[in-house]
Amino acid sequence: MAAHGAGAGGRVTITEIARWAGVSVPTVSRVVNGRSDVSPGTRARVEDLLRRHGYRKRPTTPPSRAALLDLVFNDLDSPWAVEIIRGVEEAAHAAGVGAVVSAIHGRSGDAREWMRNLRARASAGVVLVTSTLEPVLLEELRNLGVPLVLVDPAGSPALDVPTIGAANWSGGMAATAHLLSLGHRRIGMIAGPPRLLCSRARLDGYRAALENAGVPADDSLVVPGDFRPESGFAGCNALLGLPDPPTAVFAAGDRMALGAIEALRGRGLRVPDHISVVGFDDLPEVRWSAPPLTTVRQPLADMGRLAARTVLRLTRGEQPDSPRVELGTELVVRASTAAPALPD
Repeated sequence: MAAHGAGAGGRVTITEIARWAGVSVPTVSRVVNGRSDVSPGTRARVEDLLRRHGYRKRPTTPPSRAALLDLVFNDLDSPWAVEIIRGVEEAAHAAGVGAVVSAIHGRSGDAREWMRNLRARASAGVVLVTSTLEPVLLEELRNLGVPLVLVDPAGSPALDVPTIGAANWSGGMAATAHLLSLGHRRIGMIAGPPRLLCSRARLDGYRAALENAGVPADDSLVVPGDFRPESGFAGCNALLGLPDPPTAVFAAGDRMALGAIEALRGRGLRVPDHISVVGFDDLPEVRWSAPPLTTVRQPLADMGRLAARTVLRLTRGEQPDSPRVELGTELVVRASTAAPALPD
């Protein structure tokens, strides 16, 4: 066997062990953590490399890491984030643990600065919300022995990272099926950013509901958005500018739905008399919008609570009941939807 050299700084990493053993990083992680779901031959090969290179697992629950969780968002400019924070804080408080909230804005420099701060404050674990970290930073978390849980992962997560999400596909289907049940056939959709799994799932649910109802999909009825009200405003105006505009609009986020309602109001159109609108999230303020918004309730606070509890279990060396959890969504019918207006 060829000689192996330690990585930068002289300390061997799990990634290097995995490469030398010809296995995946999650497989080495399972061996290090004493998991049973590894074949005897692979376990022996990995353990031999770990011994030869003096790899030592960092303790998962040192005293200095017992009282703090890191909660990391891409952005913090949304009531959606506030609901996640509320759930994490409640679970952390119940466990006697504090929470530090950060935003990395999708920028590499911000993420690296956050990592430096995390090392300095010796957090027990990390909850990462609708964001991604560079592979080198994820590897550094592993080497530090800091467990990670993803909430609404932006992309496909590593196999050894637990995820907490919502039933986005069924929620998108329920929103669209509700409009179809009212008699709408021209249903526009203001979609979320396509890089996000939740956006793609909601769009797929919309399309599945149309297909189930025998309504042909019309790509011109799907416009892009970014979950901000401004994109809902612009997207709704784009839909209204079509030669055959929709009679209903499904926005993949409540804030976009509120922007869409403002666009309709600016054109002298009433909701739902002229056009019905459905959102997604059930943020606290939408029940007080004019009119109160029909939407898909996403259990945001529950997702935060479960994510925090999962991280705390990992810090104790326990494994989650399931590595992938989807909490249910629920259609909440209010006053922003009705049957299509009769033609003049």
